Amino acid sequence: MDYYNSVLIRSILKIRVPSFPMFKHSFVSLYRNFSMNQSTDILAIAHRQPLLQEDLDVLLHVDRTVPGSVQYSIKRYRKQPQWSIDDTGILIYHVEKNNPAANYLELKFCVSGNVYCRQKQTECDYCKFNTSKSCIEKVDSVDVVSFSFKPNYLTQFTNNSTETGLTENVLSFKHKTSFSKQLPLCGKTRTAIEALLNHTYTDTRENIFINAQTQILLLYSMDCMLGDDKETEFTCKFLQNAEDREKIIKAREVLLQHIGEPITIKALSRKVAINECYLKKGFKEIFGTTIFDFYQSQRMEHAKYLLYEKGLSVTEVSMLLGYSSISHFSTAFKKHTGIKPCELLLR
Repeated sequence: MDYYNSVLIRSILKIRVPSFPMFKHSFVSLYRNFSMNQSTDILAIAHRQPLLQEDLDVLLHVDRTVPGSVQYSIKRYRKQPQWSIDDTGILIYHVEKNNPAANYLELKFCVSGNVYCRQKQTECDYCKFNTSKSCIEKVDSVDVVSFSFKPNYLTQFTNNSTETGLTENVLSFKHKTSFSKQLPLCGKTRTAIEALLNHTYTDTRENIFINAQTQILLLYSMDCMLGDDKETEFTCKFLQNAEDREKIIKAREVLLQHIGEPITIKALSRKVAINECYLKKGFKEIFGTTIFDFYQSQRMEHAKYLLYEKGLSVTEVSMLLGYSSISHFSTAFKKHTGIKPCELLLR
């Protein structure tokens, strides 16, 4: 039995089942159906009891995989009146000593309180005339988001680390035993999930945004699920000012907008109106990485998308990302992913 299903079983065992055979048989059959669908599993845990299949009205279902990166899934369900959902997060760490290829880290989230709009990409009359509260296209939703990471993706975050805490051991798969951990979501994780669910980007910009949000969710999950439960104060005193924090967050957005047009730190600091020293220190503290490492990581993740999903050539991707030569791009790509760009095309 895997570690994730043990969490589900502990939740299910808390439910009182009538002693009549017909009820027992129905309950066991119901559980088996749920065990086959992990999206339903976390939904059942968040609801604190199994859900009937006929109650699951799927509004949106997205599954995507980028080789050597991350596999993610988004499922949005119509919230039923009888549902009582607790915002829930689960971290699943799976390690096999004799089979490293089977190792993975998985994040699963279930959140409620959002609204799904069937006309998200178009502004209908309800939005134009500010009558969205009565909009027939909007429905309350319960949302399940999951991310599965392989070791070759996660080790990029620990290559230069000298720390040996639980977070570092998990990300580098040095922690010797598998485990799963369930905790209520912290506020910053929920905000990141809501941004992921409600963005309006499409195609290339959507991929850039999702890559960035995925890393942010990974960072926040390490803090919320493996770190201290207590909120810590900012080391950089200027970050206690909300306006300065917004400038740092804005800088991240600017970097994402310039994936194909490299921008210097000096130019970036001018765009967000903060000095270079504060920008570099604040960025590192808020996002857990340097500006250069974040930018390079996003460029390479986008490169994988362009190569694998869009089928572009190495030359085309190199030009789109602003590299002066194919060799420079190939070197950067291999440093980030462990493989050459041409090798990804063969997978």
